[in-house]
Amino acid sequence: MEITSQIIQNNIEKAKKGDQVAFTFLLDFFWNEVYGFMLKRTQNETDSEDIVIETFAKAFDRIATYNPEYAFNTWLIAIAKNVHIDLLRKKRSSLFIEITDEEDLQAYNVADTSPSPEDKLIKEQNLSSLLECIKQMKPQYQEVIQLRYFQELSYQEIADQLSEPLNNVKVKLLRAKKLLAEIITKK
Repeated sequence: MEITSQIIQNNIEKAKKGDQVAFTFLLDFFWNEVYGFMLKRTQNETDSEDIVIETFAKAFDRIATYNPEYAFNTWLIAIAKNVHIDLLRKKRSSLFIEITDEEDLQAYNVADTSPSPEDKLIKEQNLSSLLECIKQMKPQYQEVIQLRYFQELSYQEIADQLSEPLNNVKVKLLRAKKLLAEIITKK
């Protein structure tokens, strides 16, 4: 079946009303285009996948603001560019350390970077809290979060392990991240 612009517009309208099947259709249809664009920009598969998932999450959250006078893929690419820029800013700010004088430079070079007992305790408490939030999710979402973020499997490896299509895994992860964020926010 040929996918026409009318079919795409119909799915956009359904998605605006919260139709999950329409969301899945749009994700499946536009994933490769947005992913290919980001892969050319980032030259990194993992970053590209993360950016594209974030792009679709933002797009689906704000689909009511989509203006049909513009192509949907153009709108998605614009969101992806902004997500990428935000990622670069975060990376840059975490890497940039301003050292003003020679004493600071010496202290920085000698500083012990191993975590203190307090840091370890805080990390364990945060992990424990995160695991509690994950346990509140449906088992299917717990599983994809576990495979992606704790076992660090690629999307394809997860799809192979679960015997599910790659796009289903992408959608599940997208939904799982969104649900987890909601649970954490409520807490």
